[in-house]
Amino acid sequence: MKNILYLLLLLSQIFFAQTGFENGNALYKKGNYQGAIVAYESVLQSKKQSAELYFNIANCYYKLNKVAPAIYNFEKALVLNPNDTEIQNNLKFAHKLQIDEIKEVPKVGFEKLIRDFTATFHYNTWAWISVSFAILFLLFFVGYYFSQFTAYKRIFFFGMFVLVLLICISVLSAIFEKRHYENERPAIVFAEVVSVKSEPKPSSSDVLTLHEGTKVFVLDTVDDWKKIQLTDGTEGWIIENAIKEVK
Repeated sequence: MKNILYLLLLLSQIFFAQTGFENGNALYKKGNYQGAIVAYESVLQSKKQSAELYFNIANCYYKLNKVAPAIYNFEKALVLNPNDTEIQNNLKFAHKLQIDEIKEVPKVGFEKLIRDFTATFHYNTWAWISVSFAILFLLFFVGYYFSQFTAYKRIFFFGMFVLVLLICISVLSAIFEKRHYENERPAIVFAEVVSVKSEPKPSSSDVLTLHEGTKVFVLDTVDDWKKIQLTDGTEGWIIENAIKEVK
């Protein structure tokens, strides 16, 4: 009986989530962006999320010229689908609504090469790639073991060697990318105007002033203060309720 109730509950959640998403799409087409946001966020309240859902919410906020929520939801969409070019392009348009223009200091050297390579895929994708290579390795081993011809054995043996190398690369890439994902804590400034302090206390000197929509990275937390770093390397302390973490 309990299993039937759980199944009915799950089906009802899926139905209401799908209905909320479709209602949001219909309201968006009619230009009722605020109503679409309410419909989309009702889906989030049912614990359902997707890159498309956050993307649609972000577009609604963008249409309403609400810079911080728009950028925040575009960033949430990119967390779930980091290689989506449409999300990336719309995020660039949303950045044009910002007041702050923080330059990004480009990384150089070997670290940049590694990061550029591992960022090609999500860490889950790297894990599946390594599993695929492992299956291919097994098939090559079977071919090597049962092959009756020396030439084929050499080919299968060389293939196994290459696949071991590829497995190691994909596993290390998955580990590196997961570690980067867990350590990186992006956040968006939601306060209209906020001062970044040199120390985690109101009486400390101002480092700079930020406006809504600016992206920062959280490094540490002390009481109600967050230590942040900007994309240009500047660091300081900001009151906790002035920002909203993306993940």
